[in-house]
Amino acid sequence: MTSATATAEIPPPPTHYREPLHVGTLRLASRFTLAPLAGYTNLPFRLSVREQGGVGLCTTDLVNARAILEEIRKTMDLLATCPEDRPLAVQIFGSKADEMAGAARWLVDRGLADGIDINMGCPVRKVVKTGGGSSLLCDTTGATVELVRRVVEAVPVPVTVKMRLGWDDDQLTAPYFARQFETVGAAAVTIHGRTREQGFGGHVNHDGIRRVVDAVHRIPVFGNGDVRGIADAARMVDETGCSGIAIGRGALADPWIFRQLTNWVNTGDPGPRGTYQERIDFMRLHLRRLIDWRGGEKYGCVQFRKVATWYTKALRLPKRVQQQLVMLADLRQFEDLIAPFAAAGPPPGWGEWDAQQAAVPVPAGPIAHW
Repeated sequence: MTSATATAEIPPPPTHYREPLHVGTLRLASRFTLAPLAGYTNLPFRLSVREQGGVGLCTTDLVNARAILEEIRKTMDLLATCPEDRPLAVQIFGSKADEMAGAARWLVDRGLADGIDINMGCPVRKVVKTGGGSSLLCDTTGATVELVRRVVEAVPVPVTVKMRLGWDDDQLTAPYFARQFETVGAAAVTIHGRTREQGFGGHVNHDGIRRVVDAVHRIPVFGNGDVRGIADAARMVDETGCSGIAIGRGALADPWIFRQLTNWVNTGDPGPRGTYQERIDFMRLHLRRLIDWRGGEKYGCVQFRKVATWYTKALRLPKRVQQQLVMLADLRQFEDLIAPFAAAGPPPGWGEWDAQQAAVPVPAGPIAHW
C-alpha cells in the first residue's frame, strides 16, 4: 500500500487539531503523546522516538511511589532523563495519598518531571493487589478523588490521570471519576478504552471514551488503545471527540507514527512510514542507547532482548536471527547478525506499510495470574 493510496482512505483531520493544546501550564507541540508502557518507555526508547519527530509529550514507565521515596536503585534507573527528554511526565502508582503526594514532590523538587501522571489503568495483578492501578476505579467513596487532590496540591506542575473505563462492564466509572478529577484540579485524563477485566484483549470501546469526553467541562481527554496507524487515529478522533491521542504499543511497532500523525494534521498527508533501512538504524540506535543507559553491553543487551522479537517481526528477519537476538550477548554479535540484512535491503514483498502488523507482546491468560 502506498502513502497516496493510504491517504485516500483516511478522512481529513479535524481543523482544531492544528491549534495548540495545553495540559495545564504545559504547551504541547502536538496532540499525540507516547503512553507509558512498563518495561518499554524508558529513556533510550523515548529519546529515539523523539528524534523521529511529532510527539507532543512522553511519559515514563509506571514507577512505584514508595520506591521513589525510598530511592530504590532500580527505580532511580527508571527515572533517568536528560534535557533532550522534555517535556516529560513521570507516571506514579500507589494507593496511599501521602506516598503519592510525597513522591510527586520528590520528583518535582529534583527537576525530573514537567508533569505527574497517576496510574489508574494498570490491570496487572501485582499492582492491583496493592490497591493501585485499576483497583482505584472501584472506590467511589471519595478516597480515590482525595488521592488525586492531594497530589495536585503537592506540586506546581500539571497532574494528569491515566485510567481505564472501569473495573468491568458493570462498573464503568471513568466518566464519574474524570468529572471529579477535574473538580479537584487534574489537568487532563487519558482513557484506555478497555475495562480491567478485558486486560489487553477484545476491542477498544470508543463510545466509552466518548462518555468521558462528554463528562468533563474543559480539560483535555486523550484517547488510548489500538491506534496503530493514521486510519485508527482518525477513527478514534471522529468517534470519541478526544482532544488528543496517547499511543503505546502502536509506537513500539511504528516509531514514525507521531511524525505521520503530525503531517496528517498539518497537510492531510501522513507521508511515508519508516523504510527498511530506517528500521534497522532505529533498532541499532535503540540498542546502543540501552547499553549506555544500563552502563555496559552485558546489561544493555539483556534489556534489548525483550524488544528484539517485535523488531525481527517488523523486519521479517528469519527465525534463527530472532532466536539469537533474544539471547544477545554483545554489540558485535548484533552487528554480525544484522549486517547481511542491512546490505541486502528489504526482502521480496516487504512494504513500508507491512510493519504495522508486528505484534507487541502483552500479558496473556487469565488476569488473575498476571
